Amino acid sequence: MKILITGKDGQLGWELQRSLAGLGDIVATGRQELDLCNPAGIRQLVRSIRPDVVFNTAAYNAVDRAESEPDIAFKVNAVAPGLLAEECRDLGALLIHFSTDYVFDGKKTTPYSEEDDPAPLSVYGRSKLAGEQAVRAAKGRALIFRTAWLYSHRRDNLWRRCGAWRGRKVN
Repeated sequence: MKILITGKDGQLGWELQRSLAGLGDIVATGRQELDLCNPAGIRQLVRSIRPDVVFNTAAYNAVDRAESEPDIAFKVNAVAPGLLAEECRDLGALLIHFSTDYVFDGKKTTPYSEEDDPAPLSVYGRSKLAGEQAVRAAKGRALIFRTAWLYSHRRDNLWRRCGAWRGRKVN
């Protein structure tokens, strides 16, 4: 099985490379190998690799900065996932796309479900929702995961912060 992972240097992409290592041939790309603002480059890369599964972990995730850089946020978070979904559809590959809880406004007092109507409040949230919609519109084989926060031993994240809150030493 051939697996393509976008966002190899991010927290999720890095962890997936380790977790999926024994499942097949992994090709992991970061900004150096794949410019998500370049549609032709996205298509060319996917066509040359011909993956069976694509894990799209790459994202423009500078939530506050997205307000002043909406064009880049939408290229990376909306247009690129749609292109990946189209290429996966044409190859018969599965796309696993990661999104965010920022597609909701946070006003609900109970947990959100897949059936809840999104209502993003920020450029980041709107761009991620547009990415989900582009993935669905491609009508290929795809899974969309919405996550609120990632946990790992790498980089700053809630796990590391919780350890610090409790006075634990976190490496």
